[in-house]
Amino acid sequence: MRYVDEFRDPQLAAGLARAIAHAARPGRNYAFMEFCGGHTHAISRYGITDLLPANVHMIHGPGCPVCVLPIGRIDMAIGLALARPDVILCSYGDCLRVPASAGLSLHKARARGADVRMVYSAADALALAQREPRREVVFFAIGFETTTPPTAVVIEQARALGVDNFSVICNHVLTPPAIDALLGAAATGRDDAPHLDGILGPAHVSTVIGSAPYDFVAEHHHTPVVIAGFEPLDVMQAILMLMRQVNEGRVAVENEFTRAVSLTGNRKAQALVEGVFERREAFAWRGLGSLPHSALRIRPAFARWDAELKFALEDRPVPDHKACECAAILRGAKRPSDCALFATVCTPQTPLGACMVSAEGACAAHYSYGRFRDRERAATTGTQP
Repeated sequence: MRYVDEFRDPQLAAGLARAIAHAARPGRNYAFMEFCGGHTHAISRYGITDLLPANVHMIHGPGCPVCVLPIGRIDMAIGLALARPDVILCSYGDCLRVPASAGLSLHKARARGADVRMVYSAADALALAQREPRREVVFFAIGFETTTPPTAVVIEQARALGVDNFSVICNHVLTPPAIDALLGAAATGRDDAPHLDGILGPAHVSTVIGSAPYDFVAEHHHTPVVIAGFEPLDVMQAILMLMRQVNEGRVAVENEFTRAVSLTGNRKAQALVEGVFERREAFAWRGLGSLPHSALRIRPAFARWDAELKFALEDRPVPDHKACECAAILRGAKRPSDCALFATVCTPQTPLGACMVSAEGACAAHYSYGRFRDRERAATTGTQP
């Protein structure tokens, strides 16, 4: 038996579905946000919503780093790559396809002559800089706390090796401030901020930061959190744990993903990040606006490897496509099927919004695994999709 099989066992899933149905109290609704795009993908891929009672609702969150990156940051990278023939701009595959201004993307900028390359890791970009000493290699770094330590490592390595033709555009963002913003908006009663009964805490992020950083969610926002793994039974067990907290009137941070997440997280990774990065005063998120202390920048001690300083790059705010609902989807205010562009002119092959680009994006997951499910359910029940 493969290790993963026990977390995809159909009989265990059926048992969890019965337990969830038994826990669902008639006359009340349960609204839980899966913050992480990996959970959104798992929920869509394994049809978990079909196993939940009608009064248990899963709401997509902003936990896709490609999706929350504002257009201005992509424009910054495109502008650098087009203006400087000596620059090789590297990033992960999903980043290259994110729509930017004037119908461009990093991928399309390459068609206009920019030297834009896909890499599988930050280490690949550093190795390229070593192979191309006469070129400037810029790594467009992106991600939550999970991918931040590898970026810190390569910046330290670049300094140790004296690789001065390597630099980083840092777009690393932080999970807790985004959760704080979402719950703070809901507390004000804003129409575009859904009420949430609980948060399905991210898996990989939590292996790095631990479970303790979510204590403020329970203490300040009085909202339950359950950290969950990405397998279908992980997600179902976490949903059941959230329901039990709600039913019992408890508010706590619980950890379903105990096989990988501890209270304090990975101290070595945290120390690496702390040594290379510091918090920005504010950073713009698609859908959430400018959030204080929600992203990282490179410390002055490593300024030589900070591409924003090295090339005097300017971050300018750019509005999203007027017809695209990505911002509302990332806030949980709308679902992919609420967007008029979804599955028509906006598809994974021709994305108009960031949520359709990444595999972790809500629109891409919904398109791949359930784009007709809401419409079919609406047709049979007479409800709105």
